[in-house]
Amino acid sequence: MTIHTMHNKTFRWLLVGTICLFTHLVQAQQKEGILVDEFIFETAPFPESHASTIAETPAGLVAAWFGGTKERNPDVGIQVSRLEGGKWTAPVEVANGIVNANLRYACWNPVLYQIPKGDLMLFYKVGPNVAGWKGFLITSKDNGKTWSKPTALQEGFLGPVKNKPVLMPNGELWCASSTEGEGGWRVHFEVTSDFGKTWRKVGPINDGKTINAIQPSILTYANGDMQILCRSKSRSIVESWSKDGGKTWSEMVPMSLPNNNSGTDAVTLKDGRQLLVYNHVKPPAGQPKGPRTPLNVAISKDGKAWEAALVLEDSPISQYSYPSVIQTADGMVHIVYTWRRQRIKYVKIDPSKLKSKPIADEQWPM
Repeated sequence: MTIHTMHNKTFRWLLVGTICLFTHLVQAQQKEGILVDEFIFETAPFPESHASTIAETPAGLVAAWFGGTKERNPDVGIQVSRLEGGKWTAPVEVANGIVNANLRYACWNPVLYQIPKGDLMLFYKVGPNVAGWKGFLITSKDNGKTWSKPTALQEGFLGPVKNKPVLMPNGELWCASSTEGEGGWRVHFEVTSDFGKTWRKVGPINDGKTINAIQPSILTYANGDMQILCRSKSRSIVESWSKDGGKTWSEMVPMSLPNNNSGTDAVTLKDGRQLLVYNHVKPPAGQPKGPRTPLNVAISKDGKAWEAALVLEDSPISQYSYPSVIQTADGMVHIVYTWRRQRIKYVKIDPSKLKSKPIADEQWPM
């Protein structure tokens, strides 16, 4: 072997080693702040799971999602699991779409909400499709172990369509909702001051023509401002702001982050920052949807300038989608999401340990 050949081999090994070290450092940074990363269940009697939701009860975390043979199939019901002693309980079906002995519809998009010092609420929808679904509510007095009989929501009301309600300082519970009818995708709010007994509606706040948007998340600010972030057909997450407690809303416009026409969720943290979980993917030009991978976490101080914080999933295989995110009383952030339509993934994050980089021109930084 000549000295020249030895030098070439040494250079190649050094190059490979440098690349591996760089990749390891990037991956480590992408996961910094994650305390737990696990499946809620490994096996289940249903092949598909989707649209998970999570809430903190006095006894700990509760998660729900819809499971069955396939989205839209009549056997799809609402499944619930509880985190007890550091382990998730086996999924239990707590609601289904049985109408009578001969008719059963699919269940869709559960949303959990824990009433302060009260019941645990579980909103969900039942119907043959999105345009034909109806809103239902069940409640639990024992932190998700047992549930009431289903109650149909007031006619014309769906409850929160995907993401968690937000309790305002005046005691009103704001449920961000949306419809997908012939008039386009439109966003509205369903507001209750008595936790579901009576309702009023605000909106729709967009016409479903200029911007098609659904599945909003509500963010709040110390000065009283409200902001919503929505899934859209505009190849970007779209936003709207209110400066009068939700009475009126600004024109809905695309923001600086891409959207693959899939669900997102966001939460206002105790320190005033906003945390968003979404697929940082822009559909190809002319295409209605983009891949549902990777799944990302971004952080913002003002809801306008966003920074890249975490990559939860980046496999090109299948999809990682429909996140739900909350912050618990201890300050930790909890995220659940669809893993390949087969299982539900759970991630616990310490937001004080997140390290972020600015996102410029919709490009996720390395």
